[in-house]
Amino acid sequence: MSCLLCLCSRGLAQELEIDVVGLFKNAAMLKIGGKEQLLKAGDRSLEGVLLVSADSKGAVIEVNGESMDLDLSSHISTSFKRPAETSVSILRNGTGQYLTRGTINGQSVQFLVDTGANIVALNSPIAASLGLDASQGRRVNVSTAGGVTESRLITLDVIQIGNIKVSNVRAAVIVGNYPEDILLGMTFLQHVNISETGGVMQLKGKF
Repeated sequence: MSCLLCLCSRGLAQELEIDVVGLFKNAAMLKIGGKEQLLKAGDRSLEGVLLVSADSKGAVIEVNGESMDLDLSSHISTSFKRPAETSVSILRNGTGQYLTRGTINGQSVQFLVDTGANIVALNSPIAASLGLDASQGRRVNVSTAGGVTESRLITLDVIQIGNIKVSNVRAAVIVGNYPEDILLGMTFLQHVNISETGGVMQLKGKF
């Protein structure tokens, strides 16, 4: 099956052909512009095509926020605009930390970028102030500077830093006042490329 998308770049429309080469559970082999790419559910191609879901019967892609069903008999033609590059620069502070403002579910917060944290983490008072209900989250124990304490795993609808937005981000709500700042861990950072030069960290969205 193939579909033609109109790729808008610098104001010029170009045709982008997409072929479904293979379908698997939660993955699809797509040929985009003549180049084969294996995408897992949640992955976005270099051209900005997001694979939402897939199984042996078909796949769902997202283009410009619009979902489209692909199967062996369908044909889709739509206007497609390549996502603009998204990046954020963060200045290192006097204590060697990278602090930045952002939002959780639309509410303003401060993050501490922590590449050593495998998950976004926030303390229970901050979670309560944001209206997050962690009571139904899976209970896990975590090691902190004060010892082992309880936390609850939840899913945040959206985290946004500058113009970088990531949906459905796993996070740990830790009982007590640790960490003081919300740790921006790898459940968010896995969606960006990170570089650091001269005390400036740059986060660039993966598209």
